[in-house]
Order: sequence, then C-alpha cells, then structure tokens
Amino acid sequence: MTWLDLPDDTPFGLDNLPYGVFSVGGAPERRVGVPVGEHVLDLTAAAAETASAFAPLLTSGVLNPLLAAGPDTWREVRETIRTWLTEPRYADSLRPHLVPLTEVATHLAFEVADYVDFYSSEQHALNAGRIFRPDAAELPPNWKHLPIGYHGRAGTVVASGTPVVRPHGQRKPRNADDPSFGPSQRLDIEAEVGFVVGVPSTPGTRVSTEDFADHVFGVCLVNDWSARDIQAWESQPLGPFLGKSFATSVSPWIVPLAALEHARVDGPPQDPEPFEYLRTSEKWGLDLAIEIRLNGHLVSSPPFATQYWTAPQQLAHLTVNGASLRTGDLFASGTVTGPDRDQRGSFLELSWGGREPLDLPGGQRTFLEDGDEVVITATAPGPDGTRIGFGDVRGTVVPEFGNPHPRD
Repeated sequence: MTWLDLPDDTPFGLDNLPYGVFSVGGAPERRVGVPVGEHVLDLTAAAAETASAFAPLLTSGVLNPLLAAGPDTWREVRETIRTWLTEPRYADSLRPHLVPLTEVATHLAFEVADYVDFYSSEQHALNAGRIFRPDAAELPPNWKHLPIGYHGRAGTVVASGTPVVRPHGQRKPRNADDPSFGPSQRLDIEAEVGFVVGVPSTPGTRVSTEDFADHVFGVCLVNDWSARDIQAWESQPLGPFLGKSFATSVSPWIVPLAALEHARVDGPPQDPEPFEYLRTSEKWGLDLAIEIRLNGHLVSSPPFATQYWTAPQQLAHLTVNGASLRTGDLFASGTVTGPDRDQRGSFLELSWGGREPLDLPGGQRTFLEDGDEVVITATAPGPDGTRIGFGDVRGTVVPEFGNPHPRD
C-alpha cells in the first residue's frame, strides 16, 4: 500500500528501492536518490526535510558514506523510506521531492575503491576454451577448485551512458607473422553482475562466506568491455591488461541485498567439494534474468542462476590471503552465459570467435562497430509475482581517441 500512484508492473516498486546518484537540469549538485515507479525520490532532500538521523550520510553526492555505515543503518534507511511512502501523513512533505525519471541525469553512484573481475560461469569458460584452445582441455585444471579472477582498474569504471572509445593497442592475428598497432578490430562486451562492498575489513584478516551480507551492500549490472585481439596477444603468459582496462560500465541503481530475498536460489552442484573456506550454508545464487540488446535488437538472455561460483565464495576467495576490503570495492561475476546459443553473454561466444556471424537487422555482425549501442538489463523475482528491476547499463562505441572517460 502506498499513497503514490505506482504502475502495477513497475520494476521500481516498494519491494525494490535501489539507490543511486542523480542531478537535474544540468545542475552540478549531485544528490542521492531512490527510483520509485516513474519518479526518483530525492533522498538527500527527504532526509533533511524529516530531520532523519542518517541525513548526514546523504550529502556528499556519492553513496560511500551510506555504504560504510553498515547493515544496521542500511536496514534503518530502507525501513524509513518504506514508511515515508506508505503512510499518508508524509505525502504532502515528500511530493515536492519526487522528480520524474525522465528529468534526471544519473551518475556513477559510488567512488570505486578497487575493482576485481571473476570468471565464474562454467559455460562461458567452456565456450572460451573451445574457441581459443580447441585441442586443449576444456577447463583449466584449477577452475573448479577456486574462483579465478583478476584485479582491474578502478579509474576506468564509468557510469552507464558514458561513450566507450575504441581502444588502441598491439594485436597479432593467428595468420600474421608480426604484431601491429592500431584500434581493436574485435571489440566486445561481457554481460556481468556486480557486487558493491560497503563495510571494509581489516588487512590480514579473512571474510568468510557467512559474513557476506555484513560487508556487501548491493548488486548492480556491469558491462566489462573487452578488446579480444589486444587481450589475446598480451595474455601470454599473464592475464587481462590493456584489453580490459579501458572501460567498465556500471548501471546507475544499486539494488540492496534486502530486495533480493525472493531471488535467492541454490547455486549449481560443485564437484569436487570446495575447500572449507569456500563452503556456504546459505542460498546466494541469484535468479536474475538478463537481456542484451545491440542497437535495440535482443541478441541474448543469459541466466545468472547458472553461475558456478557464487558471490560469497568470490568474496571469501578475494580475502583469504588477508587482502582487505574497502568501502566502494566492486567485484563482478565475469561473463554470464547459459547453455543455449541465445544465452551467451559476449559476442565472442555469440559469433563463436567471429566464425559464425549473427544475422541482425541491417546485416551480419561478429564484433562491435563504431556507433553500436549495447544495453544490458535485468530483473529478478519479487514477492507475489512482481519483478525487481536493475535499470540498465548502456554504452555506445565511438572512434575518437584522446581523453574519453570522464569519471562522471
């Protein structure tokens, strides 16, 4: 029940209440907001209006102070917002702080401390192995023993909507004798799910799988753009570097873990049994339905529930050596891919390494061309048959080379 006029099928109902940062009309001031129906509640203004104890956490134009405050405060803020929106006595004071979604500009919601990208879809790993190493074992020997990951660049994590400049670098096709330098010819996406850390940990300590919800605030969508030709040449023998570090796009709304209770499922069976530090007793697989569109055309619908390694296991592995968490850390799932062709989370897989072009309106396609816009969306089950929305993460490929990535 709410005094707001909410569409029945809104992805931003009272059971969602994700957090983001927005501005209005080109104004420089950035405010914390919560999308509700077709509006954004200016949470910065509403908290000040009601003299809420947590109001000082919402004045810096990023979510980091709120993230650092911890689960008790997260719970208090969420319950307060629900009270504001369900009790009619708040309607008159809060209506002036509801801004139409069509009038806001969204920004990167949090200052990214560190960024880690994992490789946790078994089907994606199998596909990549078959594409790149058809004569080798399908999975690396360590793959089912630990969540493989790498440290990326926090400085090139950008807001949804930021243009993605085609990266330059060295590349060497298999039939070439020597490498060459120039713009990537195999620019790709990776449809991923990201997890945002709120509460830091002490250096030299481990975070167990059972403590996942004490540290992680919420979930967002991620597009970890990839230059496959640059990556293939440089990853001999080390891992991703320039082929990944040029841009990672993040959706504007961070869905709190509390909104995803109805989306939690068991992860896939794991064999061999993981080491004790990776074992879990709670359901933290997430039943998210992802959709990938290229220039408005649906090309894939990857299911996130098939991920082999879950977020608590990734967090436990990330810290098992004593590496500390910081407020604003982002770790992402790696490419989300299902078993069917229309469930592949990258154009590398959709075109099978460029050997099987996709038939799309306007012609065939293998990798991304200048001017292409990629939009990734997702929803999750809510109560009573509703769907929880994540908004979208979008980016358009542009050819200019220079200073392309404002932090925004």
